[in-house]
Amino acid sequence: MKKENASFTTAPIGRTMIATAVSMLPGTLAISGYNIADTYFVGQLHNTDALAAMGYTFPVIMIIGCIFRGLATGIMATAAQALGGAKHGKAAKLVTSGLLLTLILSLICGLLGAYFIEETFRLFGAQDNVMPYIRSYMTIWYWGVCTAALTMSCNDVLMAAGATKIASGMMVSGMLLNVIMDPIFIFGFAGIPAMGIAGAAWATVLSQAFAAVVMLLILHFRYAFLVFAALQWRFLKNTWMMITRFAVPSMLGMLLMPIGNGVVTWVLSQFGDEAVAASAAAGRLEVLAFFFPMALGTALMPMVGQNYGARLYSRINQCRRFAMRFAFYYLLGMALLFVVLAPKMVGFFSTDPKVLPIMIAYLRIIPFGFGMIEIHRYSTFFFTGCGRPGIAAWLNALRIAGLMIPFTLLALLLHSLNGVFLARLGADLIAGSIGLYCARRMTMRLPQDGLPDRTLIRSLSETMLEAESENAAEEQANG
Repeated sequence: MKKENASFTTAPIGRTMIATAVSMLPGTLAISGYNIADTYFVGQLHNTDALAAMGYTFPVIMIIGCIFRGLATGIMATAAQALGGAKHGKAAKLVTSGLLLTLILSLICGLLGAYFIEETFRLFGAQDNVMPYIRSYMTIWYWGVCTAALTMSCNDVLMAAGATKIASGMMVSGMLLNVIMDPIFIFGFAGIPAMGIAGAAWATVLSQAFAAVVMLLILHFRYAFLVFAALQWRFLKNTWMMITRFAVPSMLGMLLMPIGNGVVTWVLSQFGDEAVAASAAAGRLEVLAFFFPMALGTALMPMVGQNYGARLYSRINQCRRFAMRFAFYYLLGMALLFVVLAPKMVGFFSTDPKVLPIMIAYLRIIPFGFGMIEIHRYSTFFFTGCGRPGIAAWLNALRIAGLMIPFTLLALLLHSLNGVFLARLGADLIAGSIGLYCARRMTMRLPQDGLPDRTLIRSLSETMLEAESENAAEEQANG
């Protein structure tokens, strides 16, 4: 096992998690870089329709991204468990099978998406004036969607292997390359014609293609994760079923987020445009509090998965205690800063006397739930890493569909704008408390170190054993 792998199962928990978070922080910041760069440079075209077209592409790209992010999570979780159990051969077959599945599904997605561009964006309200720009951007993006999907999956495999510095470096490199190519392709340079909004799509696709190719080479030559021997259909079927067992709940959980945000935005619109504008601006400020906890969380699932595969359950409990305490105290401190500095912070975003008090109310109510919402998110990582992705999906559904949406609609019924913010706070506090309780209960019930976890119906090792047995039997039958 490489040194990066071993650190997740042998090095001190707290030091490893903080060091991993520091290494992942640049990559976490780079995640939003693609959209920010594309929007900025397209905005320099001074074409309102082109900029509006970019706005219409974001929700579609987000939904597709949730699908492939879920698939990448499935590959990451299963590969981490195999690596933790010192089963590199199984991990390599899982990675190869998973990347093949990613490639196939992304090509299908690209073909269908390109064919139904008109119908898709009409559903989102796009009119004739922006449709040519949407078609120009999304036709290229759809044909290159496999680059985005493979980048996500390769990045998550590197994190599963503990190579967080490489993963973060590739995220930053891809984003910087996109920033460099955006103006070249959008405005033209050195013989390259100006392509307008289509140039932004080419910059995104090519930068992601570069990142995907480099990471595939790293996975093959440094980690020997790509197996080029023919994989039998029965083996592929079994491994794909195992990966999707983790991927589908993750996809559903992530898809609930834009649905919940859409409902909240609609409710806010009933209080006027000022409420929508203020909440959107305050939401951008809110993200600042989560950068470091998000970076810490990126390595949480592979760390849990590796220790679960290694049957080092006591380390999983140590990891839970450290992560939950860190999230609570760090974000409590950020909440207090937001409350004190809210009047000064909002001044950077607006001077509208109707918007400012709404932003201040948002930033003095919602932040007290920051710690618990991150604890809720971490709890889903523990369930997924320990082979229980279905429970993680239920926890996400509980927060969005069971708490946040009903509470928000109740606030609308009471005609209280502050009630909308209190609804989000209440949902975060309750969901975080339930997540903390469930994660603690699950990890405390894991067996002693070294013993198999018999509470799962089908463990990773059993499924892989069946898949390998069928593969070997078919190879023997074929001579």
